[in-house]
Amino acid sequence: MEVSATYLLQLLMNGLMLGLIYALIAVGLALIFGVLEVINFAHGELLMLGGYAMALTLPLVGLSYWPSLLVAVIVTSLVGVVLYEVFLRHIGQKEFERSILTTLGISMILLYGMQYLFTATPMMVDTAYGFDGVQIGSIRITLTRLIAGALSVAAFTGLYCLLRFTQFGRAMRAIAQNREAALMVGIKPRHVARNAVALAAALCGLAGAALAPIQLLHPAMGQAMIFKAFALVVIGGLGNMTGAVVVAIALGMIESWIGGFFSIVWQEGAIFVIMIVAVLLRPDGLFKRGSMRVG
Repeated sequence: MEVSATYLLQLLMNGLMLGLIYALIAVGLALIFGVLEVINFAHGELLMLGGYAMALTLPLVGLSYWPSLLVAVIVTSLVGVVLYEVFLRHIGQKEFERSILTTLGISMILLYGMQYLFTATPMMVDTAYGFDGVQIGSIRITLTRLIAGALSVAAFTGLYCLLRFTQFGRAMRAIAQNREAALMVGIKPRHVARNAVALAAALCGLAGAALAPIQLLHPAMGQAMIFKAFALVVIGGLGNMTGAVVVAIALGMIESWIGGFFSIVWQEGAIFVIMIVAVLLRPDGLFKRGSMRVG
């Protein structure tokens, strides 16, 4: 089969946009692990809630993209706060078994609750942008994909500045690196952890809202995403957010290339094959494992 350069570039661009959205999910998961040291398997359902918040708000605002996106981010952030106050704050550091069982239970409640309300039938989400796109030479990218990629880059830039240059971010890094020392200088772990979960949920809501007009929306969409995100965090190095971003973008492009030439079975299984190989060769991940490393 003859493959044109245009086709390869199209796959590359589609993969890059998808990888940036994957990175939003993985970074939120890494953020929660870095601060709380718990595994949040309900993170995928926050993505799903962001998508449904976007879908339900769009008809109310005349299919306007930006107000709906803002509502989705706010809703998921508030859900993150509730999730922390009711469940996660009662889980101690390194209680992995308890965190897995608790968050898996929350995940199932949210999944089947949304399935009861909206059924399992996938739905298409339309915005005022429709199928409009941008033509770059012979490559065409839809506006919704382009905006999703731009939003992801903006979110990563904002997160980096927040963690590096603000008191809010420094408190998070202090708790992640040395909880006892942070307590001695007056930092309150509960407040910091709540803020971290709210921020991670907002990133996940942003990813869900950005995905809603690109892929079919359904209650189980977060299930596949969370296992991919967890694999990305493991490959990148637990707690290393830079590693999660790099690996997520690479995965998006690999998936796009595989999907362009092989069946979807190989596309979906690629990340887990890579994870197994990475864990066997580098148990601590491709990047240095650490507490909320952002660079």
